Amino acid sequence: MRFFNFRNRNQEQENEIRQSDDLILKSFLSEDTISEREAMNIPAVSKCVNLIIDTVSMIPIKLYKEEFLNGKRKTVEVEDERCDLFNLDTKDTLDGVQFKRALVRDYLLFGGAYAYIKKRRNTVKSLNYVSFENVHIIENFDPIFKDYNILIGGQSYKPFEFLKVLRSTKDGANGVGIINQNQELLKVAYLTLKFEQNLVSTGGSKKGFIKSEKKITKEAMDSLKRAWRELYCNTENNVIVLNDNLDFKEASNTSTEMQLNENKNSINNSILDIFGVPTDWNWETFIKTAVMPILSAIECALNRDLLLEKEKKSFYFAFDTKEVTKGDIKTRFEAYKTALDSNLMQIDECRYMEDLEPLGLNFIKLGLQDVHFNPQTKEVYTPNTNKVTNIENQEEKTNE
Repeated sequence: MRFFNFRNRNQEQENEIRQSDDLILKSFLSEDTISEREAMNIPAVSKCVNLIIDTVSMIPIKLYKEEFLNGKRKTVEVEDERCDLFNLDTKDTLDGVQFKRALVRDYLLFGGAYAYIKKRRNTVKSLNYVSFENVHIIENFDPIFKDYNILIGGQSYKPFEFLKVLRSTKDGANGVGIINQNQELLKVAYLTLKFEQNLVSTGGSKKGFIKSEKKITKEAMDSLKRAWRELYCNTENNVIVLNDNLDFKEASNTSTEMQLNENKNSINNSILDIFGVPTDWNWETFIKTAVMPILSAIECALNRDLLLEKEKKSFYFAFDTKEVTKGDIKTRFEAYKTALDSNLMQIDECRYMEDLEPLGLNFIKLGLQDVHFNPQTKEVYTPNTNKVTNIENQEEKTNE
């Protein structure tokens, strides 16, 4: 009695289903890097990237200026064309939303997002996005006084000519993206996906052994191999006729195959952790862990590359994050109520944020139960009794 193992090892039979143990081992031993297309084919990666870029793309950037009036610091919003370039029309082929989406995608996947700053003297005329694969960094060899040039299409540019948003950089020129930083995990996830694809393409047919009670000829063996190959490679032929004295024994599941769903969940959770997306979905946590770090990186890059040196003392770019709460009316209105109760905002300011006409109510609420202290005059005013008391002189007077 002889047993024949018809596991295919030839190049012609690449489409046959692979053993999952070999699949995982290959992911660790292979030196091939996973590509952007392969990474985006992984559902968890695609979900995280699209969710983050969709969120960031709807948040507008604004320019603010810090002023000091009567010894007090005041922040005012400044209307500026640079904000319009970033939010609305870059004066390139991309509009503001597409521009932000492209920057965030390159930042996450490759670790670096670049845009050429076209200027006329000190005026920014356009922001021209440049895809990551077209950017080449030429660095000097000084580890202390680092410098570099940006090479694009054979043309060399200085760093100040580009808006640069870098992830996990150590030299200010090159960043590290999710793909390079997590090669092994993403390869395992992608090969697991391919393993499932092969299972579907073969109709779920499993590997096994053919048991024969007597020796078969080479011609019969070759014919049986061809029939077996067609069974695995062609879902239309799902039947094999075994001659007399031939018996098929199905191979048992490996431990990896039996735990495939569990492994998938573990891999997906690990990918969510990489992007900062909470496994137990929470919008506020998502904004803090997945979105805010990217917004901070973009703000820092804008302040460095788009502001003039004289402007950096008092001007700064910042995202208006209140836009991300517009979809949650309950959370938004609770925030307005808190701001009104604490006298941080007025009614018309809240209406302005909701794109409503002002009512002309330029006042704030003061409760009669509150006592107001003026630290400069050392006076305490009690609205309930309409009396003013000076702490130092202990003089009391009533306002008529």
